Amino acid sequence: MKITDLAILFTAVFFPFFLLLSMHTGNVVDTAFVEMKYSAGLRTAIQDGGEMLNVNESQSQEAGYESFKRFRADKERALETFSRTMYLNFGIEEDLPAQAALWWYIPALAVVDYDGYYIYAMQSFTGPDGVESFRHTWSPKTPYAYYDGEGNSIHFTLDNEVQAYNGSSRIWYSGLQSELVGNTGIALLDKQVTFEEIRRISIVHAIQDDLAYYIERHNNLSVRNGISYTFSLPVIAQEEWVNTINDIGLMAFVQGIPIGDRYYNNYAFGGGRLVKTPLYFGSVDSSTGLKYYYRNTCSFPYDVQEAFSNRKEAAAAGYREKNCANSGVM
Repeated sequence: MKITDLAILFTAVFFPFFLLLSMHTGNVVDTAFVEMKYSAGLRTAIQDGGEMLNVNESQSQEAGYESFKRFRADKERALETFSRTMYLNFGIEEDLPAQAALWWYIPALAVVDYDGYYIYAMQSFTGPDGVESFRHTWSPKTPYAYYDGEGNSIHFTLDNEVQAYNGSSRIWYSGLQSELVGNTGIALLDKQVTFEEIRRISIVHAIQDDLAYYIERHNNLSVRNGISYTFSLPVIAQEEWVNTINDIGLMAFVQGIPIGDRYYNNYAFGGGRLVKTPLYFGSVDSSTGLKYYYRNTCSFPYDVQEAFSNRKEAAAAGYREKNCANSGVM
């Protein structure tokens, strides 16, 4: 067989393979570009919406001197701004059917308020004509509640202000945890370090559990609308959850948007200090009860309690600096 015949045979056999490989590479590049575009649009929308949570027309609704975290979160304005920015960045600002379709891929939004949270999720409604319809609605505000097993209950906030009920005396107490020490008969309020740990764990777990419930329910509704994608609460690092309860904020989950042969899935947090990159973590040494802050590049055997963007914030919250040299990581 001549060398030219071998060349022709080689081309005939492998050309389709190279053509498919080239097409696949092009699709991967296109998909990556679309993913990047969607992520930028989602981040911008969540930041725009989160910023609107802090905008109030009445001065009485602004943060007072007793707490810099006490705002009336304007969830409707935040939702309107988030939606408008999403439509703009997805190129559907004038396309009402496309806007409605997009919300099938947003199984849940959550607003973290000062003393509770809201979930914005899909609900099913049956009209007077018996026809079923679907639309997103807000859940009632869920308080950050904790029950200690002894009949006592505590309603937390994003700082250390609480409302507490003593099940034995049937008396309600309210105020700062530091002011209620020894006055309520509720053991948790007498232990500052334990109180702070339980407060954060209770808030994060409550939001996580409700989001998981609403996202799972979204699966049942979406199947009836012809969407086969399985929605689920993504795994999120504990440090990110810590950030969500530093201030009032907005979080959004986008899942299942088809792009090429894959699906686009992402989430974003926004509002207040949520948009800042945490450079320092605050923790409590359980053996001594001392509060330390350190660079996020350090490695200490502590659970992260708070995240800060600078030393001043950490020091103002009562943490003392711990050098990375003590952890073995610089």
